[in-house]
Amino acid sequence: MSRTWLSIRVELVSGLADQFWPRPGRILAASRTHTFEQLANAIDDAFARWDRSHLWAFLWPDGTRIERLGLGDLEVGQDEALDASSTRLSRLSPGERFLYEFDFGDSWMHVCTVGEERIDPGETLGIVPAKPLPYWGWGAIPDQYGRRWEDDDGESDPRPDPGTNDLEDLLPPWGRSEE
Repeated sequence: MSRTWLSIRVELVSGLADQFWPRPGRILAASRTHTFEQLANAIDDAFARWDRSHLWAFLWPDGTRIERLGLGDLEVGQDEALDASSTRLSRLSPGERFLYEFDFGDSWMHVCTVGEERIDPGETLGIVPAKPLPYWGWGAIPDQYGRRWEDDDGESDPRPDPGTNDLEDLLPPWGRSEE
């Protein structure tokens, strides 16, 4: 397959009133025929978002906005936004930079940069996926609600770290106390 797909670098800049440095990031392969809605879903997958009930939008410095339309009373974007379900990634240019905002309340802001060179998905990923797919990444991904463990209430100290002592029946060296 020829080099027809885009490589899109996505870095998490801020969210939950925090700024991240170094910025965690992912690089996604995407066909120019994929939609911005598919790209949003791939970014949310890549950044471990499990609660997808939030609004999101892609934003450009010139005021262009692409978002999910047709949400009735939930719509909070601009009247002139483009529909993410029908707007294709073919509108992107090499080197172009834009923003992706997930959850307008917690404002998870990502800077997206289109790679200068197109890629061959078979060569880069080993497959030709049906939707945009991350193929490289770095950095720790924060929980979308800031939780540090399953039942974190945001105020309690974490339980003491058991190391692997609570896992002795899963792998023989685990559960042995350090002496």
